[in-house]
Amino acid sequence: MTCRSGFFIRNQYMKLVAEISMYPLREKYIEPIQEFIERLNTYKSLKVVTTGTSTTISGEYLPTMQLLAEEMQRSHQKVGQAIFVCKFLNGDKMSTEI
Repeated sequence: MTCRSGFFIRNQYMKLVAEISMYPLREKYIEPIQEFIERLNTYKSLKVVTTGTSTTISGEYLPTMQLLAEEMQRSHQKVGQAIFVCKFLNGDKMSTEI
């Protein structure tokens, strides 16, 4: 099976682990960050762990990427400018569970 971009996709589960930090470019920056994290926590398909500097999200690869894209877009629409710093890992190859 191939997706629209032409990359091969297997018909099996693949886990994604993403670490994300949001930096709204406005004076009152805490509320948009809290709202973003709260929205991520509403998805039952995601495991969300928040620390003081970042949030780690894990779930099935493609649906998780889609949810992150939608929520980042929603934040940009609401806040205006915001920087998202993201790290993406193949969760299947991790030695510890997130």
